[in-house]
Amino acid sequence: MGQTINGDWSGKLNAMGQELPLIFHFSGEDDNLTATMDSPAQGATGIPLDEVSFNDNTITLSAMGGQLTYEAKVDGDAMNGTLKQAGMEFPLTLTKGELEKPGDVSLPSSEEDLKALAEQDTGNYKYSVKDYFAKPASSSFQLSPDGTYMSYREKDENLKNHVYVKNTKTNAVKRVITEGEELVRGYGWANENRLIYVMDKGGNEDYHMFAVDVDGSNQKELTPYEGVKVEILAMLKDDKDHMVISMNKNNPQVFDPYKINIKTGELEQLYENKDLENPIMGYEFDKDGNLRGFMRLKDGVNTQFYYAVEPGDYQLMQTTKWYESFGIISFDYASDNPHDAYVISNLESDKAKIYKYDLAKKEIIEELFSNDQYDAGGASISRHRNWELDYFSYNGEKNKIIPVSKYYKKLHKKLSKEFGDYNFYLSDKTDDESQYLIYVTSDKLYGRYYAYDVKNDEIKLLYDLMPQLKEEDMADMIPISFKSRDGLDLHGYITLPKEAADGPVPVVVNPHGGPQGIRDSWGFNPEAQLFASRGYATLQVNFRVSGGYGKEFLRAGFKEIGRKAMDDVEDGLQYVIDKGWVDKDRAAIYGGSHGGYAVLRGLTKTPDLYACGVDYVGVSNLFTFMETIPAYWKPYLDILKAVWYDPDVPEEKAIMNEVSPAFHVDKIKKPLFVVQGANDPRVNIDESDQIVRQLRAKGVNVPYMVKYDEGHGFAKEENRMDLYEAMMGFLAQQLKYGKVKG
Repeated sequence: MGQTINGDWSGKLNAMGQELPLIFHFSGEDDNLTATMDSPAQGATGIPLDEVSFNDNTITLSAMGGQLTYEAKVDGDAMNGTLKQAGMEFPLTLTKGELEKPGDVSLPSSEEDLKALAEQDTGNYKYSVKDYFAKPASSSFQLSPDGTYMSYREKDENLKNHVYVKNTKTNAVKRVITEGEELVRGYGWANENRLIYVMDKGGNEDYHMFAVDVDGSNQKELTPYEGVKVEILAMLKDDKDHMVISMNKNNPQVFDPYKINIKTGELEQLYENKDLENPIMGYEFDKDGNLRGFMRLKDGVNTQFYYAVEPGDYQLMQTTKWYESFGIISFDYASDNPHDAYVISNLESDKAKIYKYDLAKKEIIEELFSNDQYDAGGASISRHRNWELDYFSYNGEKNKIIPVSKYYKKLHKKLSKEFGDYNFYLSDKTDDESQYLIYVTSDKLYGRYYAYDVKNDEIKLLYDLMPQLKEEDMADMIPISFKSRDGLDLHGYITLPKEAADGPVPVVVNPHGGPQGIRDSWGFNPEAQLFASRGYATLQVNFRVSGGYGKEFLRAGFKEIGRKAMDDVEDGLQYVIDKGWVDKDRAAIYGGSHGGYAVLRGLTKTPDLYACGVDYVGVSNLFTFMETIPAYWKPYLDILKAVWYDPDVPEEKAIMNEVSPAFHVDKIKKPLFVVQGANDPRVNIDESDQIVRQLRAKGVNVPYMVKYDEGHGFAKEENRMDLYEAMMGFLAQQLKYGKVKG
């Protein structure tokens, strides 16, 4: 009987409108079977099963401590049964034979071919790809709320980044979170004695939340729901056993808020997001966990703000366009009026400003901060000092902090004197503000952590994240400004290698992702520094539709993706060519997500402008892109159409045909390298397959890297190494620029 079970059995689970492929691998005899489970779409492989039994033609399986079970009758090469998880039951039929990997498995280049490509980067360089893209040996330092412990991540010889806790009084260290096959995507302190962390599966972005005690005990998965994504909405400082989260547990398209017990995982649903035509897209909770208001998406492109003047009675306060902003930074708990809040809004202006605002009266009390050129960024408020307002911030050419309170002015002055022209950030602090962690960085410094003991007035270096990268060897990141061909003021950055002092150098044009609301910023960019180490400049243009420059600049890019937004990138390239900084005949274009789309569009829109391109998880066909978005994006499809194009409008459908690179592959003259994560939920692997398949049909040899354990971008260190080593070989091969460096 065991021989009838041995082997691979696969099937597809249909849950909440989604199809989830599963594969079970059985081995052993009928009275001693073992098995593992794979979920290819989630990049999860080799999940061990706790229990496997086969009696009377019935197979019984159990995994994750009994949280998942499967019982089925075996009939030849078929198993017909029921899978149970989290109180839900799903029919599941398995048949012998492994499911196919995502995408066309015949297309990716072989490991040998990609390794040969990487070997084209032949210069005797001072720094390797690993120097820039190996994760730091230690990172993510955090203080426990009372300062008794400091946590951090430490990398082992297998490139796994585990979480450790150090007692600041005894210096005793304990590993509390072990990173396995799946990456720990983030972690933090829930209270003085318990940490939380999140993981997904293979980059699918369905984040699950876990918790563990400070000594490594009582580890528990708090949200063990397949195909469900968790987001943290509010940490409750005064309720140490709970926090507020949101999940798309009831419907994959929308998120409901829950109060969750971080010890037991017990849930209390706080509100029902039941209007799927006009879903809630954001919730406003106060420090006590009370739902005070929410933002609803109305008719796909408008935003309605509902607020409860009386508890639980949510009334419509205002309706705005989706691209207009009105957000609560914090309620003003120092005020006698419970409806006073600090808000950031551009309803009264082009640039976002920060106001003191009465939510009940819908009135501005006072304008607190604004900048003529840039959107306001945020504000910091001290819980310890009776909710005193400490500072404002905004992102201009560089990130800027504007001190407000007497306390913070003194602190800022001290830190400014200590760190000079470096950018510094208060990355963490204890609840009583007696200890701070300060993160210091610049365009040439990856980052250092410092500890500040307030009582003793001492600042000490805690950790240098990338000590192997010497600042004197790094390149300057220079802010630039220029006019577009139609008169728009544009901004960006050029990172110039030291070779630029001797004349024009090759350049990598690097359009950012998004595209809407995202922007490039000044600071340490490992990609740009890697390129500079090989003698290449990096150009980053904040083209129209980028964020931070006001709503009119944002709107100027609507319906212009691949057109005027692409013109802006080209105008930036012409600007740095005219400056004599870069070689017009050695311009590569590289980007991820929308940036990957810009690569493909650039090679089809202006075939002679670029010497080559690297497309990283990029869109190639606007029609198929919109058809394969994840379920939780579907409520925002009208916004996607408002920014890009609407295929139901004939004129816009024609534009989509014009700007979809998949329909213009015949125009691609220059070499292309394509990179894709197989489990990408945002940009389906078919977007890359389409381009590669068509170019291969024309006899063009397109290197194509696919990682089957990644999603929208590579998170695993070994995969990032492979990517950048192959990319540097490709650029060396195509730009034919390989000065020997010592």
